[in-house]
Amino acid sequence: MHVNYTDLAATIKALTEGETDTVSLMATVTCEVHHSDDRFDWTGFYRVTAPELLKIGPYQGEHGCLVIPFSRGVCGAAARTGQVQLVADVEAFPGHIACSSSTRSEIVLPVFNAAGKLLGVFDIDSDQPDAFTEDDAIALQSILADVFSDAA
Repeated sequence: MHVNYTDLAATIKALTEGETDTVSLMATVTCEVHHSDDRFDWTGFYRVTAPELLKIGPYQGEHGCLVIPFSRGVCGAAARTGQVQLVADVEAFPGHIACSSSTRSEIVLPVFNAAGKLLGVFDIDSDQPDAFTEDDAIALQSILADVFSDAA
């Protein structure tokens, strides 16, 4: 089962319309995205809680790392650069943090509010190698931009 991003975006928009609380938005997005595609084994947010520091936010799947500095791993790279990280093979990513030994590929998207403030990153792990495409990145970026445009 691969995600229908048009339907997913419409569902998330309907569920989050008018909500501005960042954690509530993150929880809803995580739930809907996680259950939309069988490639997605771990889905969740890491929130910016201090300068150069991410802490785990709402997620679905096995446990995640609790704290990730901007200087480490795929999530840190997304936060540090403000760029989507599309990793076909996590073993080949320098400094990858193995929160789960089953993870083979990963996509991490920076999450900004309308003012351009980095709120955190949205991380999806898969136990399949090369599970994510540029199409996933584009669709997920659009959903995140829509949802978090009014977040504080």
